[in-house]
Amino acid sequence: MSILMTLRIAFKALGRNKMRTALTMLGMIIGVAAVIAMVALGTGAQAAIEEQVRSTGTNRITIRSGSFDRGGARGGAGTSTRLVQADADLLRTLPEIEFVAEQASTRSQVIYGSANWNTNVQGTNVDMPAITSWRVQYGDFFGPDDVRGAAKVVVLGNNVAINLFGEGVDPTGEIIRLRNHVFRVIGVMAERGAGSGGQNQDDQVFVPYTTVLKKLSGQQSLNDIIVSAYSADRIDAAVATITTALGAAHGIPPGEDPDFFVQTLNDIIALRTAQTSTMTALLAGIAGVSLVVGGIGIMNIMLVSVTERTREIGLRMAIGARGNDVLLQFLIEAIVISLVGGAVGIACGYGVSEGVKYYNNWPSLVPPDAVVTAVGFSAAVGVFFGFYPARKAAGLDPIEALRFE
Repeated sequence: MSILMTLRIAFKALGRNKMRTALTMLGMIIGVAAVIAMVALGTGAQAAIEEQVRSTGTNRITIRSGSFDRGGARGGAGTSTRLVQADADLLRTLPEIEFVAEQASTRSQVIYGSANWNTNVQGTNVDMPAITSWRVQYGDFFGPDDVRGAAKVVVLGNNVAINLFGEGVDPTGEIIRLRNHVFRVIGVMAERGAGSGGQNQDDQVFVPYTTVLKKLSGQQSLNDIIVSAYSADRIDAAVATITTALGAAHGIPPGEDPDFFVQTLNDIIALRTAQTSTMTALLAGIAGVSLVVGGIGIMNIMLVSVTERTREIGLRMAIGARGNDVLLQFLIEAIVISLVGGAVGIACGYGVSEGVKYYNNWPSLVPPDAVVTAVGFSAAVGVFFGFYPARKAAGLDPIEALRFE
């Protein structure tokens, strides 16, 4: 018997009990839709994280102060005080580095008239906007003379400006207070949103790092140094050069852990996407249970179908149909149920992911390999769970089948 004829018989048999066939497909539809939706939302979240991190500057490298070890007492990351101005000056001499910005931070209540806001005060250098690809919305960023003179000038983050002055107001030239010092507002940064660590980048103010060291915090060391490589393909070379140069400057013997660590955007992306990948895999695995349940439903219905159609099977075999023909027919029926259910499930999964994207503003992205996998898995479920009922039908004795009531 030809494959085409077998398909026609399979579709006709499934069409006799449309409601039962539709309910059998429902398990596959729900399972595939859940897997597609979970993968789409997880993949979209990973893509959003990568874009969010890279928006802070593709070539950015951060050198952070590490831990200290003194008299047997060991401090955690960030407790070392050996990252200093001389290190930043050394980095400026390296051929792989384009921009360098020292970083020293503290917290303070920012006061303007009767309004006040507690925020992070980020001391930095003039290259920070170039390194982070961050533009100024109002006014200007401070210049080299402000850094050398530890000037009391401040550039506000967008969120701080709104809380102090209101929405859409240009506060350039206004006077605010940080602790006991009077600062002149010279600019406002453009809205940026959450950073790679989830913090609100707009909820901070920027002042010369020398001002933080000399007038606000009194600390002698830097919290970190951010630099920018000339191009993305030179980041690895820049990291190796930085590690070697600073290790030699700090007197770190070969093989020992340095008192600083170097972090690139790829490190941050790998950490964040690994977390979302794990969660996506977990959710997809849970959703995949529905596929197994759907497959069991297919096997159950096909067994019922074999019992109902025993006389039909006996008649077909009596007039010359072989066991393989009967096996192929029932196997095709199971595969058709799986594939049609899988196709509808893929469409539903797309719809769910787009609905969540539209109503909850959650990024979603359906990778092509997920669709191919869903279709392949649907067919595999049909073959796996349809084989036993098909084999049972093919093994019926024609005489006994014709006697069946």
